[in-house]
Amino acid sequence: MVGKYIYKINEIFYSLQGEGFHSGTPAVFVRFSGCNLHCTFCDTQHQHGLMMSMQEIVDEVNKYSVAPLLILTGGEPSLFIDETFVAALKSATGKIVAIETNGTRPLPENLDWVTFSPKNNMEGGDDQPCILTHCDELKVVYLGQDLSQYDRIEAKHRFLQPCYSPDESQRRRNMTACVEAVMSHPHWRLSLQIHRTLNIR
Repeated sequence: MVGKYIYKINEIFYSLQGEGFHSGTPAVFVRFSGCNLHCTFCDTQHQHGLMMSMQEIVDEVNKYSVAPLLILTGGEPSLFIDETFVAALKSATGKIVAIETNGTRPLPENLDWVTFSPKNNMEGGDDQPCILTHCDELKVVYLGQDLSQYDRIEAKHRFLQPCYSPDESQRRRNMTACVEAVMSHPHWRLSLQIHRTLNIR
């Protein structure tokens, strides 16, 4: 068996990464239940989840052996993982291990890729301050905020993403505003949620 701890997992599934730098890349997603923020637009049902051992997580991930990428997401996965967890995943699956984080907590040093998606200045997203100062990928949901607040963050790649709305007219307005922001700040790139367009997970 790998490890002795039990983790609350919302779901594990195989799909394409729909956002950011790895958009279009086949990946296994390990979605944790639980977060230290309460963002109003969160799409994770934190009350749902299956208690799984590390070995059970590995066994489920290894059902998708062809996937090169493993993404820890949530919720906020940094609440639950450490370097031992990441090392065990790498050793048992052979995959690149990435994380999607809100940046409010320290991260294990042995992660292969860090996507930092700050939620400050968003409704429910200011419960904890962001402490992360560097990442591989900075991915910001754009709501018209001042982008200079992110200048202190060292990032290899910067993405702006329009906030999804179930209302089509609002969705169009959000998209237009995000495109205009990227064109005005060309060190950012546009990120689209292609999984919504493709109607996949």
